Amino acid sequence: MFNVDTFSPWVLLTDLGIISGLLLIGQLIRAKVKIIQQLFIPPSLLAGLLGLAFGPNGLDFLPLSNQVGTYAAVLIALVFGVLPLSSPKVSAKEVAGRVGPMWAYAQLGMLLQWAFAGLFGLFVLKLIWPELNDSFGIMLSTGFYGGHGTAAAIGNAYANATPAWEEAQSLGMTTATVGVVCAIVGGLMFIKWATKNKQTAFISDFAQLPNELRTGLIPRDKRESSGDVTTSSISIECYTFHMAIAFFIAFVGYAISVAVKGYYPKLELPVFSCAFVVGLLFKKFMEVTKSNEYLCTKTTQRLGSMFTDILVACGVAAIKLGVVVKYALPLIVLIVFGVVMVCFIVFFFGKRLSKTYWFERSIFAWGWWTGTMAMGIALIRIVDPKLASKAMDDFALAYLPIAPVEILLITFVPVLFINGMGLELMLGCLLLSVIIIFFAHKMGWWIKKEKTK
Repeated sequence: MFNVDTFSPWVLLTDLGIISGLLLIGQLIRAKVKIIQQLFIPPSLLAGLLGLAFGPNGLDFLPLSNQVGTYAAVLIALVFGVLPLSSPKVSAKEVAGRVGPMWAYAQLGMLLQWAFAGLFGLFVLKLIWPELNDSFGIMLSTGFYGGHGTAAAIGNAYANATPAWEEAQSLGMTTATVGVVCAIVGGLMFIKWATKNKQTAFISDFAQLPNELRTGLIPRDKRESSGDVTTSSISIECYTFHMAIAFFIAFVGYAISVAVKGYYPKLELPVFSCAFVVGLLFKKFMEVTKSNEYLCTKTTQRLGSMFTDILVACGVAAIKLGVVVKYALPLIVLIVFGVVMVCFIVFFFGKRLSKTYWFERSIFAWGWWTGTMAMGIALIRIVDPKLASKAMDDFALAYLPIAPVEILLITFVPVLFINGMGLELMLGCLLLSVIIIFFAHKMGWWIKKEKTK
């Protein structure tokens, strides 16, 4: 009935139609099934799992094409392309003065996870399974800290490398999927412990969470605007305008990546990194020409979230189960190590770098550093329904100087590992972490006494 062997616009429509249908089914399941609500499993992940189970990599019932995994690489370029457009404009002085400890905490969370995972892969997993790729360890942080988007980006980089490592994307998507489950299940366990031991400042029972956060359906009296209409539909529809900007930025990023590879075949610049830089330049151009008032940050945020939902569904559906089975044992060992490692990083440093509301800040970090930022938001809304701790605001400000470091890591981790310099990079991350800890001590951010709120 459907010919998916030869790619065409109709195959694209078929893929998007099936993924869209699965997203709707995922939301229906979230709205109706209590256990799914209690676990806060996002519909995008449910859609991906359904696509994996019933698609070509599972029961082969759904006629998805072999391009579903490629869509994830395209979508991550769109996500990173619009990211600068929705970033708030704040001064470096404000960031340093208000959220220094949070910056140290968040930066350590990133660097230590990459460093420990990479070194564990090189010195422990490779010792037990010598045939493993040197990059196997970083598949943990690719999925846990990075999420499905980073898994798509790094997987695409390895797929286009010489020699190619096609299995990287499936491994990264697998750890990202497991990470979301760990974020939810582990997060709820930690919240139960914290409420029982009076470590939470705003609630005494996590069952107080509003119903709309469980079902995902917002009642009429609690709905908010999704953005401002900045262009007249008689000229160009507002969503068309913002969508055009997003696709133009991603396209220019892709063109730059292709052009650089054409001139320097050994230099593979990831499309998403190029798109991010183009997005920064485009935002600056709009500010200089004073046309940025027609750019709605809420709309660009919604577009980024939309691209991410589709990305997760496509990425999980494209996981090759044969790869997961092939690496099942080292993958299990890596994930168990990762859960213990992230738990230590989150709560050890969370207590020592949070002057107030240490648990609220830590539980947000747990959700973010194992699953996604959305998981972190879901968890903090349980313990801090009115967001009175300002943890999310501080994380948002702290992330501004962290974002360039994250982009550089995602860009150069595959390049350096492929060229045999992975050990040097991981040791560099470890050294930088030690410097940050020393700096936190010097600045008086490090707290030695136990925090109770």
